[in-house]
This record gives sequence, C-alpha cells and structure tokens, in this order.
Amino acid sequence: MWAVNSSGTKYQPRPMSNRTTYLLGGVAIVVIALVVVYLVRSNSGSDLKVQDDGYGPVHDAGVIALIDSDGAIVLGKPNAAKTIDMYEDPMCPSCGSLEHYYGQQISKEIDAGKLAVRYRFVNFLDPKSGSKDYSTRGIAASECVADDGDGPTFSKFHQAIFTTKQPSEEGGNLTNDQLSAIAKDAGASTDVQQCIAKGDRFDEARDHASAALTALKSAVGQVETPTVLDGGKNVDTDNQNWVTKLVG
Repeated sequence: MWAVNSSGTKYQPRPMSNRTTYLLGGVAIVVIALVVVYLVRSNSGSDLKVQDDGYGPVHDAGVIALIDSDGAIVLGKPNAAKTIDMYEDPMCPSCGSLEHYYGQQISKEIDAGKLAVRYRFVNFLDPKSGSKDYSTRGIAASECVADDGDGPTFSKFHQAIFTTKQPSEEGGNLTNDQLSAIAKDAGASTDVQQCIAKGDRFDEARDHASAALTALKSAVGQVETPTVLDGGKNVDTDNQNWVTKLVG
C-alpha cells in the first residue's frame, strides 16, 4: 500500500502482505533494514491466490459505467445490492496487486448484481512517472472510456492498465497513444480512442483527482492507496476473504 502524509510531499511504501515481525540481533541497523526489505519482498503475496482466476473482466452487457457528480467512475448494475468506494492511483503497484488478486472476483460479483464499485482515482504518484503526469492522464483515459457507458469495456480497460499494462512507478510511463491502443483492445469506440489520444479529459481528471484526494484524507486521515470503503468504513483488504465478506 502507498501512503502520503498530510502535506502531500513524501511517500511511504506499505507492502500488501501479512504483517510479519523479524527478530534480528547483533547486526548493524542498515543490514537489518536490508534483510527486512528482502524478506518482506520474498514473502509478499506468497500465501495469496488469484480469486476466481479465469473469470476475467465484467461480462454482462447490463453492467454500465458512468461518471458521478463527484468524479467517481461507477461500475455496476443500477440495482446492485452494495456499492463500495475504491481509491486507486494508476501508478500504484499495490493497487495493481489488488486488481491482480481480486479484480476477477470483483467482476464476477458485479455481473451478479451483488456489487457496484465507485472508483475514486487519485494522482499523487504523478511525479513517479517518466512524464510526471501519467497518473492524471491514466485517470483521463479512464474517464473517456467510462463516459461511453459500456461497463464491460471499462472493466477490461481498467483491468489492463492496473495489471499487464501498468507502468513501473520508477519512471515508467504510457503515452496517450498507448492508452488509446489499450482502450481499442478493450473494445472502445473510435470516439473514445480519440478522446484519449487527444487528452480531452485531462483538466477534468486533474480536478476529479484533487476532489478524491480531499475525500480520501477526510475519510481515513491520509492519502493511502489502495483504500476500499464500505459505507465510509475502511475495509481490511489484507483479509483474503474481504470481497466474499462484502457480498455475503
């Protein structure tokens, strides 16, 4: 998980894994830190399984995508039993991990009408990208896709940019043309592809990201991604059964 303090200037990585205490002694602090980092990275996700592997993105044509008045992208059926808020940054590797492990399960529950997701995208990792604005442009591209209203297309696009196509946080980047090509592969129309390629929604995306940052700070006290809220309450996404518990 990625966090930023209230000033919005510093970033602290928090790996999405079980909290483990390492008892190390008789070693210099620097060496201890290196060993801890190595062990965390080695064990991270080792006990996780991809939920509903093989299901893929949303299938049901009855699932719609829309941009809410606060800038959230809502994916689901109009009569979905439960709606959650999910805060993500397109550059956030932990958000990518969350999508990798649980995205297909979420899609299945969305298709079943048990769940709808309000994606609140933030852009505090813009400086980590090669272009220094990838997060914002990724949000803009997502809005171009969502504005067309096709739920399965948005789901496929979202899955791609957070997993197989997600840039590295250390200088990685996708151009608008590359984002447009990903949208095309997801089934987006020519108008949507042009919206992305031209950066038509960049200003709106920046404003929506700012609003989402404010909302997230208000909800949990800091900017931390991924964050999932159910009725305004933080969901423990370290619990492998978190999606099952939400819809159960």
